[in-house]
Amino acid sequence: MKVLVLTGPESSGKSWLAAEIQARFGGVVVGEYVRHFIDLHQRDTCYADIDDIARGQLAWEDAARAARPALLILDTHLLSNLLWSRCLFADCPGWLETELLARHYDLHLLLDPAGVPWIEDGQRCQPLLAERQAFHRACHDWLQDSGQRYVALSGDWADRRDAAMTQVATLLGSANQHAGPGQ
Repeated sequence: MKVLVLTGPESSGKSWLAAEIQARFGGVVVGEYVRHFIDLHQRDTCYADIDDIARGQLAWEDAARAARPALLILDTHLLSNLLWSRCLFADCPGWLETELLARHYDLHLLLDPAGVPWIEDGQRCQPLLAERQAFHRACHDWLQDSGQRYVALSGDWADRRDAAMTQVATLLGSANQHAGPGQ
């Protein structure tokens, strides 16, 4: 099983790219639990919610890992929970980073916010490019400092898709470069 993580600021194409990758290579996509949490509770999150949100994300990830798909595509993972907690509340439960570092991820695709428009969806809160770039830098710094394997993706939507497809094909090996869903 190869585990791919899409990471970066909001509105940089993570969910769209996860669907594009799944359509081409198959695999299982794990979505962003915080979106489910907000839809369920119909309110903004607070610091007290961080544990529940992070544990929900882990539960979704663990359920998908247990199925052992050839490709597991994470639309996000605990890094987003960790950074959003710090960004919004200037604090983060200590166990999040420990748990994040204890897990194996084969490749992170780090999406740059520049080059694509911010799209309002009722849950996003960083319409300013400078805010999203700061979040991107925080993602980059954490990936770099913790020795995670990552590739930065930028450009317009087509550039991101093309680069992602190349990276995933390499991750899966050349025999899978032209595989379709379920192959």
